[in-house]
Amino acid sequence: MPTKTIAILTSGGDAPGMNAAIRAIVRSAITKGITPLGIKHGYSGLLNYDIWEMTIRTVSDIIERGGTILYTARTPKFFNEDDIQKAAENCRKSKIDGIIIIGGDGSIRGADCLAQHGIKCVCLPGTIDNDIACSERSIGFDTAINTATSMIDKIRDTAQSHERCSVVEVMGRKSGNIAVKTGIAVGATAILIPEYKFNFEKDILERINFTQKMGKKHFIIIVAEGLNIVDEIMEKITKTTGIDSRATILGHVQRGGSPTAFDRVMASEMGCYAVELLSHGISNKVVAVKNNKLFAIGISDALKAKKSFDFRLYERALEISI
Repeated sequence: MPTKTIAILTSGGDAPGMNAAIRAIVRSAITKGITPLGIKHGYSGLLNYDIWEMTIRTVSDIIERGGTILYTARTPKFFNEDDIQKAAENCRKSKIDGIIIIGGDGSIRGADCLAQHGIKCVCLPGTIDNDIACSERSIGFDTAINTATSMIDKIRDTAQSHERCSVVEVMGRKSGNIAVKTGIAVGATAILIPEYKFNFEKDILERINFTQKMGKKHFIIIVAEGLNIVDEIMEKITKTTGIDSRATILGHVQRGGSPTAFDRVMASEMGCYAVELLSHGISNKVVAVKNNKLFAIGISDALKAKKSFDFRLYERALEISI
C-alpha cells in the first residue's frame, strides 16, 4: 500500500535542530504527495489525540529556531500496555501510515512499543547528550557544544581578571561527550566525566600546580552533570590550593538557542531520509550517522547497541590542556 499520511512527534528533552527536521519532513512529504500530520506534546499528544494537519506554510521560518513547534513532553506512563494500545488505535483512527519520532533513548523505546502494535515508525536521534549508541551524531549535539563553549569563553574573561578557578558543569546526563568536546574547545585544565574515574590529586591538583609553574593564574575545570559534584570540586579546590574558585552550572541554556548550520543541515537530511524510508515501505528503523553518512538500523538493534566512548579524544584533551 502507498504511504498517504505521515505523522511527526517530538518527545523527551528538546534539542536545537528539531524544527529543522520537522520542516524537512513536512516539505519532503508534501513533495511526494504525502499528507503530514503534527502530533503536539509528544506521546501525550498521541494519547490525547492532539493531532493536526501541517502545510508548507506551517513550517515557514522555523529552521533557525530552537525548541520544537510541536512541543514536547516526557510520558513515563506511555509504557503502560493500555496506553500503548490507545495510542496505536489513535494512529489507525487518523489513518496514519507511519510516524516519524524525533527524540532520545526513551523516545525510541516508545517507538518500539508502537511498532510491536503494528504502527510503522522511523526515529531520528534528537538529543544534545549524543548518547544514542547506534549513531555517531544526534540532532542538537553540535549546538550544545557551541553554546557551552561560547558561555565558558565569557566565564574565562572573569576568571582571568580575578585569577580564579572556574568549575563549570555542562549537560549530558550520564555521558561525557559534551564535556570532552567543550573542554577541548575552551582549553580546560581538567575535564571530569562519568566514563573515567578521576583522582582529585592527580587529575586536578597536579594539573593546576603544573600550569601554575608555567605562569598560568586562572583555570577552567569542566564537569559533566552526570557526576553531580561541581560544588564539591569547587570547595575542595579552594580549600586545598587557596585559589579563589567559583562554580557555574550552565543548565538548560545548552538545550535552547538557534541551531548551528551543522545541526540544521544534518537534521534536514535526516528528516528527508526518514520520509524516503516510509515512502518505500521501510519502517521500524532509526536513522543514524556513521562516517558522515546516513543509514537505517532496526529499532530493536538500535536499543541493544552499546555506546562506545572516545577515550582517544579524551586523552588528547588532557595532553593539550596544560
